[in-house]
This record gives sequence, C-alpha cells and structure tokens, in this order.
Amino acid sequence: MGLIRGVARTAVVAGTATAVSNRVSRRQANRWSEENEAQYEQQAPPPPPAPADSGTDDMIAQLKQLGELHEAGVLTDEEFAAQKAKVMNQ
Repeated sequence: MGLIRGVARTAVVAGTATAVSNRVSRRQANRWSEENEAQYEQQAPPPPPAPADSGTDDMIAQLKQLGELHEAGVLTDEEFAAQKAKVMNQ
C-alpha cells in the first residue's frame, strides 16, 4: 500500500507542477503579446516618400503651357491667374 500511495502522491505533485508551469507560461506569453502590441501601436508610421521630380517637372510644364496660352490671348488675365493658382496648389 505504501508504494501505491507514494506513486499517487508523486503523480499529483507532478500534475500540479505541470499545470502551474503551463499557467505561468500562458500568462507570460499573454503579457509579452500585449506589450508587443502596445509598442507596435506607439510606433509612428514611416514618413511618405518624397515627391518625385516628375511632379515638379509636370508643374513647370503646365505653367509654361499656361503662360503660352496667356501670351497668345487664349486666356484672360483672370483665367490665367485662376489656372496658375490651381497648378501651384496641386
């Protein structure tokens, strides 16, 4: 009878230790997961890439075209100013 009682006691202790160890591991994993999520949320997104030179080239080309249309008399002074403001605000 003593041998069975000793084996049973060992099994209970081992089972309890395993359960406690698993619970601690889950808590730590959850805590680390929450910390990682919090750090991820605090990080700022990377800045947008700098505008390409082609955008500036397009604006210059549009302004030249507007100037030519204005000089040719196709656009009035008011129309030229309005279109120029649109191009500059893009």
